[in-house]
Amino acid sequence: MPISAYARNNDSAEMEELISAVVEEMAKEFDPLTARAQRDRVRARAGEVLSQVAAALGVFVPTGQRLAVLEAVVSRIAGYGFMDDLLPPRRTDIVEIAINPDGTVWVLSKSGRRFEKVDVRPTPEEVARVLDAIFGPQGRALTEATPDVDGRLPRTPDNPGGGRVKALHPVLVGGGKYPAVSVRLFEPRPVRTEQLVRWGAGPEELFADLIAAVRGKLRVMVAGGTATGKTTLLSALANDGIDREERVVKIEDPEEIFLDLPNVVTIEARHAPPGSVVKPYTIADGVNAAMRMRPDRLIVGEVRTGDAALALFRAQMSDHPGLTTFHAESPQAAVHRLAVIMFSDAGVRMEAAKNLFAQAVDIYVQLGYDERGQRRILGVWEVAPELRGGDVAFTPIWLRQDGALKKVGTISRRRQ
Repeated sequence: MPISAYARNNDSAEMEELISAVVEEMAKEFDPLTARAQRDRVRARAGEVLSQVAAALGVFVPTGQRLAVLEAVVSRIAGYGFMDDLLPPRRTDIVEIAINPDGTVWVLSKSGRRFEKVDVRPTPEEVARVLDAIFGPQGRALTEATPDVDGRLPRTPDNPGGGRVKALHPVLVGGGKYPAVSVRLFEPRPVRTEQLVRWGAGPEELFADLIAAVRGKLRVMVAGGTATGKTTLLSALANDGIDREERVVKIEDPEEIFLDLPNVVTIEARHAPPGSVVKPYTIADGVNAAMRMRPDRLIVGEVRTGDAALALFRAQMSDHPGLTTFHAESPQAAVHRLAVIMFSDAGVRMEAAKNLFAQAVDIYVQLGYDERGQRRILGVWEVAPELRGGDVAFTPIWLRQDGALKKVGTISRRRQ
């Protein structure tokens, strides 16, 4: 039983005080940058310090509870503290963890659509230590000088999927004691389309069509709202549709796509810290670099800026078949939003942006939620290579009708 649960069940403020005192003492000897690599040493030392501190405080720790206390100490010193109870291998059903500025902790399950509050209440110091343990090895820190930090959870044997972390300093989120933190967890192994069929994302025949499109070198855009499974679907299509002999270059911010392919190069965007003379390395920079690395396939994790969209579309028009994701709720919304950001960021006019979309995207896949709030593929469209009446023309191949996905057309475009 986690010590936090023990303390709640037994109303043991005394035991929590003991744990905090042991952690405070051990923090003088172990820092977050090295403690995780010395977990066995931390555990051995924790037993010694626990005995010393318990004696000094006059606290008796029953033999049956000593192990739980030690695990709580080790977790806070050499792990991710309170977050360890929410991460693999203890929990494998969570896709996102959020810490709010009021200190509450929320989780989003893989089968859910809304966050649920969990019965965990870390102190500001505990949250700070967890962030130090995550960001420190990456040469980053959450401070008033750098109040907006992106990082990642490393892939480990316990958490092979890893994750991405976003943290905002308290000065940006109300000025209290707690930062705002979001931890997005990734699948622990490469996703396959057969798994998506089991999850009910769509019928087997639909995925067969999409895999055939990828194998046929068609350029695919996967779009949807937040947490609708865009990256998961793109990963599955790449794993099942790309030949293992092909060279794949993927550009991400941060790295999320898990490919079970032998010849893969990942280019990761880099944000420049505030006040730094180091220039940022953008998705657009990564796409331009990838063009000189002789890729058979070009994958962009998510297009967020007009510069990135322009670079990607130019690459895909240069006979580089690719896959990408975009945040949009419908095909028409995707075209409009891309046109807006391309004009805002790169000065591309609306008609030119639409032409670029039509010439650079062959298949558009829309993700969203069904009537029961479950993640689903809502439709698949083929994109006409030329504008019709000044707009991008979409021919439906699969549409969600009467609560089910139905095939209403056939993909006609071929590139091989």
